[in-house]
Amino acid sequence: MAYQVAICDDSPKDAEFVLQILSSWASERNVSIRAEVFPSAESFLFRYAEEKAFDILLLDIEMGAMDGVTMAKRVRRDNEAVQIVFITGYSDYIAEGYDVAALHYLMKPVNREKLFTVLDRALEKRKQEQRCLNLELSGEMVRIPFYEIRYLDVRQNYVTVHAKADYTVKRTLGEFEKELDDRFFRVGRAMILNLKYIQRVTKAEVRLSDGTVLPLPRGAYEPLNRAIIAHT
Repeated sequence: MAYQVAICDDSPKDAEFVLQILSSWASERNVSIRAEVFPSAESFLFRYAEEKAFDILLLDIEMGAMDGVTMAKRVRRDNEAVQIVFITGYSDYIAEGYDVAALHYLMKPVNREKLFTVLDRALEKRKQEQRCLNLELSGEMVRIPFYEIRYLDVRQNYVTVHAKADYTVKRTLGEFEKELDDRFFRVGRAMILNLKYIQRVTKAEVRLSDGTVLPLPRGAYEPLNRAIIAHT
């Protein structure tokens, strides 16, 4: 599989330098990539409208009419899996990166070893995002990416997986727990939460980033908070 990487920078010299490092990284790590260079946010978005299967974005922030952060916000609207790395000569925008779950900021001029390290992290996270939960529903197999799953809950003998849609199957919660990875945490007997979606926790309830509020079982507050801290 070839990973698709976009370099977006209005400085041809800077873009070429990053491309050279990226190519060296791919060669040394024996990773197959398809890299494309874009001179503006607008040119990337035009391409992105046709092809959304980008795995890593290496973005300058200060560009012409549209800056890299604004562009990243547009991409994040429908793509939670792509790994975003900002490469910039300015440190003023770092706080804004939290809005798009940026993997990292690198300051110009780019350091080869630091970019190698960030690309290693991006590749590992991208591999994690490729993991899927397979459900058999009405005679067909449905694949749900782990990153789309907000939580699972059980009623009687049926578990509902809450993702972009809700999927209900006759299985035990324990069976799902064995299939999921460490971003998921079991809360009591009836629920498994995706830690990355948790926005707020009280002793009585959990609020998710989409506004969903779920009751928290007695005694679950401390273990859940420890899990959140360990996963951060």
